[in-house]
Amino acid sequence: MAKELTTRSENYSQWYQDLVIKADLAENSAVRGCMVIKPYGYAIWEKMQAELDRMFKETGHVNAYFPLFIPKSFFSKEAAHVEGFAKECAVVTHYRLKNDTETGGVVVDPEAKLEEELIIRPTSETIIWNTYRNWIHSYRDLPLLINQWANVVRWEMRTRLFLRTAEFLWQEGHTAHATKEEAIAETEKILDVYATFAEKFMAMPVIKGIKSANERFAGAVETYSIEALMQDGKALQSGTSHFLGQNFAKAFDVTFSSKEGKLEYVWATSWGVSTRLMGALVMAHSDDYGLVLPPKLAPFQVIIVPIYQKEEQLVLISEKVKEISGKLKANGISVKFDDNDNKKPGWKFAEYELKGVPVRLAMGPRDLQNGTVEVARRDTLEKQVVEIDGIENYIEQLLADIQSNIYTKALKFREESTIKVDTWDEFKEALKKGGFILAHWDGSSETEEKIKAETKATIRCLPLEFEPEEGKCVYSGQPSNRRVLFALAY
Repeated sequence: MAKELTTRSENYSQWYQDLVIKADLAENSAVRGCMVIKPYGYAIWEKMQAELDRMFKETGHVNAYFPLFIPKSFFSKEAAHVEGFAKECAVVTHYRLKNDTETGGVVVDPEAKLEEELIIRPTSETIIWNTYRNWIHSYRDLPLLINQWANVVRWEMRTRLFLRTAEFLWQEGHTAHATKEEAIAETEKILDVYATFAEKFMAMPVIKGIKSANERFAGAVETYSIEALMQDGKALQSGTSHFLGQNFAKAFDVTFSSKEGKLEYVWATSWGVSTRLMGALVMAHSDDYGLVLPPKLAPFQVIIVPIYQKEEQLVLISEKVKEISGKLKANGISVKFDDNDNKKPGWKFAEYELKGVPVRLAMGPRDLQNGTVEVARRDTLEKQVVEIDGIENYIEQLLADIQSNIYTKALKFREESTIKVDTWDEFKEALKKGGFILAHWDGSSETEEKIKAETKATIRCLPLEFEPEEGKCVYSGQPSNRRVLFALAY
């Protein structure tokens, strides 16, 4: 099956598309621009959900759910917000169908037109802040720390599975605070949560930073993001956290009585990650043989494949596998035993390699006799024979090593693919090679737009980890007090 994959060097985009489909992560649906997430892909998303949900709850957030439909009038209340999303909105105009006597099919009933059109949510700020107006009255009601797991629709003409689809799954947090300082602290806290998740669970190094005004979320005062580098040298925005100021509170008249008895507008944040992270996981680590999954997010961490010729051999191997599985599971390791007799071991090896299972155990009659098992690790494709006695501790350490190795490899790639440039010629030359470019920028939207128009490169973020540095803008030659992160991006 891996031989059917286009190689990364041949056509990276096609390799990605092939891999997502052949590894049973997702497929295109009958609805243009929408995808079907298949069970194996959804199992990975469930792992992501579980870890992020745990992290949100550990920081005091609770889950709720808000309507899929948003009255059109809500969008006109915050000017920047409606301008940012107007071209992506799907609109519901009628509430009923009726039989078509001429064709025998159905048509929209012209008598069933809605008094006010409904927007299928592209994001939920408007419906949520309209709701918060009824929930928040006093400083005692704050902070309000709400998250929801949901689907959203943003009309896309050019789609790619997981990376850009008309409908996608995500979580969106929406919080309300009594002070500006609290809201900013919340925004930065969630950015840290996203970065920790990306690095500790996805094994994907990220750079935290602030978006330029041009790249800011529609309606936000400030947008923070984590940026990751894919193997083709393009950047992928992998999570955003927005400080909304009092924009939405003022638009929806959400006020509270302070401790001093004054009526004040609340301060807001919103933040989210989506199934785009699935695309990041594929592109950051996988190879020409298939997926390479970090153990912490793999649907199952260990696959056990029996090798036998006679049925009685399978019976004996199965008994030993049951013992091994029990020990592994007792150590919190997820295991699958594939004793399906419709597929040969070689086919199974290729399938689980394609699907990125971190560790494969193979056991035959000789292994059973010797008290050993063959262990293959997916990240390096190395194999070795290991004694069954103490196998649970060996595999536990091996999974930790694989998780660490995948991160280290991705970090090394990013470091080798990040370059500082000081001139426009250096900038354009670096862009041909791909990767992150650290360059001075004069801070103007005009310069940013010209750079994007000429090269398609965008400012990914103003990195938080870098100190101010005096210099000259690579494009305009005007003074600059810091380097920013440029790249071609998805």
